[in-house]
Amino acid sequence: MNPAQKVIIYTDGAALGNPGPGGYGVVMLYGEKRKEISEGYKHTTNNRMELLAVIVALEHLKKENLHVTVYSDSQYVVNSIEKKWVFGWVKKGFKGKKNEDLWRRFLPLYDKQQIKMVWVKGHAGLKENERCDELSVIAANAPHKHIDKWYEENADAD
Repeated sequence: MNPAQKVIIYTDGAALGNPGPGGYGVVMLYGEKRKEISEGYKHTTNNRMELLAVIVALEHLKKENLHVTVYSDSQYVVNSIEKKWVFGWVKKGFKGKKNEDLWRRFLPLYDKQQIKMVWVKGHAGLKENERCDELSVIAANAPHKHIDKWYEENADAD
């Protein structure tokens, strides 16, 4: 396999209060290239930010059929994908499941790449995971944040 076809992604999400102000951080490595991405939201949850980090990273990929390894400290995200839970949720129309909007946004991206999710222990000194944590907390604390419209409109339904 051509090394240029391999992408390494680290992601993290944070919510101060959970729910509360939140943010996500992403570090993408592709050959010699490195990209950092982060955004903050006024009112959201940690799980939403963990999942959104993965989604945004995948949306930034310009090519399809890449070998993508995503490192996340979110067992919710990693297990939902690696253990194929999300595909069962689709068959059941996401009945009783949270974050349907984000999972539906994720699924077409998943089909475009060859994705392997890897769980890493958070705050264990892994350089890129620590950087994602910094980015997500900075974004959650930033004065200008986005509105997680779906969450705010549906939080009572969860």
